[in-house]
Amino acid sequence: MSLAGMGVVAIWHDLAPEAKDEFYEWHNREHMPERVGIPGFRRGRRYIAVNGAPEFFVLYEADSPEVLGGLDYLNRLNAPTEWTRRMLPKFRNVNRSLCRVAFTGGAGSGGVLLTSRFEIDAAHRAGSIEALTRRILPALCHRPGIAGVHLCLADEALSTTDSVERQIYAGTAQMSAWVVMIEGNSAADVRGAHEALAPGLQAHNAGAFESAIYRLEFTRLKTPWSAG
Repeated sequence: MSLAGMGVVAIWHDLAPEAKDEFYEWHNREHMPERVGIPGFRRGRRYIAVNGAPEFFVLYEADSPEVLGGLDYLNRLNAPTEWTRRMLPKFRNVNRSLCRVAFTGGAGSGGVLLTSRFEIDAAHRAGSIEALTRRILPALCHRPGIAGVHLCLADEALSTTDSVERQIYAGTAQMSAWVVMIEGNSAADVRGAHEALAPGLQAHNAGAFESAIYRLEFTRLKTPWSAG
């Protein structure tokens, strides 16, 4: 297991250019510590794009999907701080998916991460999950330069739950049903792993691919209100 839990909040977004300096201060010093301080949340990570878009990718790892539907998280979403209320309208092109982790493997976390979002129709869902989790993704974990490989499946009910924060910035946010994340040492490593994965995905009728490569900017661990 490479992820810190079996529930994931995955957020892709751009940002209004004039907001970037304040965004970094808010996200580092208030927002991510606040999120990871929620019971059941284990780790938060922020990435910036080196190839592809949107510009930012934020990943939160939680003990389970049930944490993401729990009152502690919902109460936080319904009580945004004043700083949060000021920052969220600066978000652009938001994609927010609350996911169940179907597969996670690898030795740890890498400094570079590729996200691949795609769709598979309902008729092929069960067979695709079985092939990916039992055969295709485990093999990728052993490629040189790869630290972790993960398959996350969005829970539509959780992803679209209404909240004050969602009303502020994500009323029209998109959701990605299928997400593969590949962590590694370099952009070349994760790109190569994704290229090896592509034929297997296409064989299971995956389509509408959106892929991007990100570099890690910031990590927050479950060390309440101290650096982590």
